[in-house]
Amino acid sequence: MTDLLTQGYRRFRQNRWPTERAEYEALAANGQKPHTLVVACSDSRADPALIFDTAPGELFVVRNVANLVPPYEPDGKLHGVSAALEFGVNVLKVGHIVVMGHAACGGVNAMRKGAPVNCQDFVAPWVAQGVPAVSAALEGVSDAEAETVAEEAVVRLSLEHLRTFPWIAEKEAAGELRLSGLHFGIAAGLLTKLTGAGRFQPLG
Repeated sequence: MTDLLTQGYRRFRQNRWPTERAEYEALAANGQKPHTLVVACSDSRADPALIFDTAPGELFVVRNVANLVPPYEPDGKLHGVSAALEFGVNVLKVGHIVVMGHAACGGVNAMRKGAPVNCQDFVAPWVAQGVPAVSAALEGVSDAEAETVAEEAVVRLSLEHLRTFPWIAEKEAAGELRLSGLHFGIAAGLLTKLTGAGRFQPLG
């Protein structure tokens, strides 16, 4: 453990644990019942628990490079994101799935310009799944808009892929599950939301 982690733990024990102890004890005794599953990027600047100011047990969070959801492929191979979705939807019974992209996303940048040369084993094939959607979205887009447009395109792609999971599509159609797309602006600290019109608008 680094000194920074140890110091953070001590702050947690001193400042947060005394006020949230009862919540943690209840969660330990009764299990978790998160209301929302969040698919977010692993980027250290876009932490869903901080952005949504949530208490322990509220969010079931899946984080990966570029907040990607692969399509439904029950082929017996290792699918970490899909396993988390299956557990969150079918066991925890979350009522909401949020895909949250963010500004200055390195994973999305890799879709536009290629993965770093020392990230070819896993990052390159992972981000490749987003390249067609990003390339299509960037047609006719100015350089000034390209970064945000690409990041929003990946959020849309992940939402499309979520709907390829039959138990997600069924629950959404039945009104038992809601899907949302968000984009977080790091510098401004603002969220935009994908609307029914297909555009991202500031979240009120």
